[in-house]
Amino acid sequence: MARILIIEDEQDLAGLVEYNLRAAGFEAEAVGSGASGLARARAQLPDLLLLDLMLPDLAGSEVLRLFKSDAELRKVPVIIVSAKGQESDRIQGLELGADDYVVKPFSVRELLLRVKAVLRRADTEEGPEAQLTVGDIQLDTSRHQVRARGQDVALTALEFRLLRTLMERIDRVQTREVLLSDVWGIQAEIHTRTVDTHIKRLREKLGPAGDIIETVRGVGYKLTPP
Repeated sequence: MARILIIEDEQDLAGLVEYNLRAAGFEAEAVGSGASGLARARAQLPDLLLLDLMLPDLAGSEVLRLFKSDAELRKVPVIIVSAKGQESDRIQGLELGADDYVVKPFSVRELLLRVKAVLRRADTEEGPEAQLTVGDIQLDTSRHQVRARGQDVALTALEFRLLRTLMERIDRVQTREVLLSDVWGIQAEIHTRTVDTHIKRLREKLGPAGDIIETVRGVGYKLTPP
């Protein structure tokens, strides 16, 4: 039974989401501030985080940044649930490392579907052990570990999934739309430049080893072995 942590300061909404998650078979807990959410997550690692952006103490974006900078918490998938629904807000949330973005007001059914989709992707990543090596990059799915030229590289869950997808499809061009669908699990409702941003950050983290990620102009990206 997956454990879901809800960080939401609107008590009525938090209660509604918590009730429906439990009715759907999940273990759910709601807290009303960023600080209490971080404390609860560190005390008992959740399987998924539902995060509001406008909180009374810390901004949700700061909570997300703290999650993604923590060695354990960065493994937790995050769905932002926010009234900030402009495309720029959604892009920023995904660029910060969120796995999905749901705009308020939303239907409970849609939220449950998105929760299940993100959890399915996480389960797939923790499936059979696999070690991938291309050039100077080694990726270990069972340990969620990446090494470049013998050095450990700390990646967010999205960056890890993006690199794994490229390594599994070596020398095959992946369009931005395909990457949005397969890595982010969305159907091009977010502008494709969020893919470019993540590729840029991935290359920077991999250093010279990241040169094998090739830009195919006007199309997308592919990973070309040296």
